[in-house]
Amino acid sequence: MKVIILAGGLGSRLAEETDIRPKPMVEIGEYPIIWHILKHYSYYGQHKFYIALGYKGEYIKRYFLDYTSLSGNLSLNVGSGKILSHDRDSESWILHLVDTGALTMTGGRVKRLQDYIGNERFMLTYGDGVSDVNIQNLLAFHQEHKKMGTITTVHPPARFGLLNLENDLVTAFNEKTQVREGWINGGFMVMEPSIFEYLNNDTDIFEISVLEKLASMGELAAYKHYGFWQCMDTLKEKRYLDSLWRSGDAPWKH
Repeated sequence: MKVIILAGGLGSRLAEETDIRPKPMVEIGEYPIIWHILKHYSYYGQHKFYIALGYKGEYIKRYFLDYTSLSGNLSLNVGSGKILSHDRDSESWILHLVDTGALTMTGGRVKRLQDYIGNERFMLTYGDGVSDVNIQNLLAFHQEHKKMGTITTVHPPARFGLLNLENDLVTAFNEKTQVREGWINGGFMVMEPSIFEYLNNDTDIFEISVLEKLASMGELAAYKHYGFWQCMDTLKEKRYLDSLWRSGDAPWKH
């Protein structure tokens, strides 16, 4: 299937990092978060990606050009300028890096990719969050429910750690966990091509023009994910994800 990754936003809430690079290129460990997302989808057999570029999109293009050309060993003929790459062990991704406008909204970015998607079911996610969601199970859920769209719903992480109290004493500190009340859209969506009917121009917001519309029609299924999910909206969240990766205990790692 074709997978759209929205990677064109300004990322203003992470300005410490996004002043110099687009948000999907902010690194977790030694790799940008979009690399982690690509690895997750490809683990479940998805290899065709359409990356909707916007703010500093050339940064993403340059990264993947270098990622491709510099992988493996190189032999250089300095006289002729010929370069031979060998012993490569790179991913089987097919990346379509598509400029969708610097200020285009999320719905407009999806609309600009309509000609690439055609009349096919497709997957869609954001370029700033990681999860251990099972993509195969998500797709099976979508096919079973036969709705125009399916979103992965998650419990948002608690903003603060919890305290265990007994009478007037604190008995334990608990780190932030997924809260057990309320659901939010965690991305990792499956859409039928008919949703393009609800998108018109660059100012359309996907969450309003499509998701709210489908919900009002009873055409939006919710795949409940109880496992790990974390977006990267702040520097604190970036550091948290980075610490998980460097510890070797990142739940989304394959």
